[in-house]
Amino acid sequence: MEARAHSKFIRISPRKVQIVCDLIRGKDVRTAQGILSQTPKAASEYLQKLLKSAAANAENNFEMDPDSLYVAEVFATGGPILKRGMPRAHGRMYRINKRTSHITLVVREKEGA
Repeated sequence: MEARAHSKFIRISPRKVQIVCDLIRGKDVRTAQGILSQTPKAASEYLQKLLKSAAANAENNFEMDPDSLYVAEVFATGGPILKRGMPRAHGRMYRINKRTSHITLVVREKEGA
């Protein structure tokens, strides 16, 4: 059994989120919460909220044991890009891409627990 949580249109680059996702993938929920609380990255704030949500979904919607949960999958995909401009020489404009992310986190119960 698994429980999911999604967070969409987060105003942070998916590349930055993926770095923090790699830290918690495969860890149990309590260890992952500890790692995220001590990681000085902007994405750890969003992932911490998402992890709490997925754990709450597992406990309340699927009656899973919160002590036997682990992070089975976590990934970030690109959302829509906000296109902005920066003035340059000779009246030109360079485009600046403000990237967004869609983050998905899946928790499962450990087998035999």
